[in-house]
Amino acid sequence: MDLFDQKKENKSLTSLIFDKIREDILNGRYSSGDKLVEIKLADELGVSRTPVREALKQLELDGLVDNIPNRGVVVKGITREDIDDILTIRLCIEGLVGQWAATRITDEEVKELDEIYDLMEFYTVKEDVDKLFELNTKFHETLYKATKSRYLEGVLKDFQLFIKSARNNSLKSAGRPNLALDEHKAILDAMKNHDEIEARRTLINHITQSNSNIKRLMNLTTTVN
Repeated sequence: MDLFDQKKENKSLTSLIFDKIREDILNGRYSSGDKLVEIKLADELGVSRTPVREALKQLELDGLVDNIPNRGVVVKGITREDIDDILTIRLCIEGLVGQWAATRITDEEVKELDEIYDLMEFYTVKEDVDKLFELNTKFHETLYKATKSRYLEGVLKDFQLFIKSARNNSLKSAGRPNLALDEHKAILDAMKNHDEIEARRTLINHITQSNSNIKRLMNLTTTVN
C-alpha cells in the first residue's frame, strides 16, 4: 500500500498500521462490535501478521478495541460518554494552550496562523465545509505546537482525532462556520498581541461554543433515534 511505502514521518510499519486501523474505526468504517481478524487485516494491508498483531495491542491500550477470550479482537470505538469526557477535559486544558501559546509562539507560527485564518475566511464565503474542517484542525494543531509542550500537543491532537466525526458534524450545522470564524479571529488577534489573558479567554470561549453545539447535535440525534 502507498501508505506504508511512503514511510511518512519515519514511522515504523506497526505505527502506520495502527494509524490506519484507528482512523478506520474513528471514521466509522468499523462499528462497535465488529471483529478485527488479524490475518484478514494483514491480507488487506499487504503486510505480515506480526505488525498487525502489535498494532491491535496498541489499539487495545488506547481503549478502541477489546481482546475478548474465545472471540478475538472486537471494536469498542468512541461512545457518547467518551465524547462527553473528552469535551469536558478539553475545555479544562485549552485555556492553558492559549496561555502558553501566547507567550511562546514564534513570529513564523503567528504568520502560519494568519495564513490559515485567511484561507478559513475564503472557504467560509465559499461554504466549503470540508475544506474549513481541514483548516480548523490545522489552526488548532498550530496552536498546540506553539505551546512548545509535546505532552499537551500529543494529548490534544489525539482528542481532535477521537472526536473528529462530532467536530465535523458541528461545523456543518447552520450558522456555525461564521461564528467559528469570528472566534478564530479573536484567538488570532490575542496571539499576535502575545496577550495570554485574552488568549486564554478566547480559546475557552471557542471551545465552550463548539462543545455546546456538539452536545446539542448529539441530543438531537438521540431524540430522533
